[in-house]
Amino acid sequence: METEKLRIDKYLWAIRLFKTRSLASQACDKGKVKLNGNAVKPAKNVFIGEEYEVKTEQKKWVIKVTGLLYKRAQFSEAILNYIDITPKEEIERIKFESATFHTGKRQSKIGRPTKKNKRDLDGFLEN
Repeated sequence: METEKLRIDKYLWAIRLFKTRSLASQACDKGKVKLNGNAVKPAKNVFIGEEYEVKTEQKKWVIKVTGLLYKRAQFSEAILNYIDITPKEEIERIKFESATFHTGKRQSKIGRPTKKNKRDLDGFLEN
């Protein structure tokens, strides 16, 4: 089985960058998977040593293929088949975004006034 050719969409699914193989295939079709700056088709064969730019919903990955994984495996096994060489700037951007992610709570003194704020304003305007 190791001599078998491995498609890029199947590889990205197997190393757990995408939840489903069809999502990996769609990403290839939309030009979100690149080899040397050129978009690749889902049927492109993967070889050890190649570097791919992969744009997922969460982040923009830059990975180097170190092993071929033909079936989806546990995360601990999947990460052994690639090296994440994502630039430092991208990782810092993701950390910043996650730190400032909107929690759903109203930040104090920002946004619509509360009932108490309205009462205080009414009292102030009447005087």
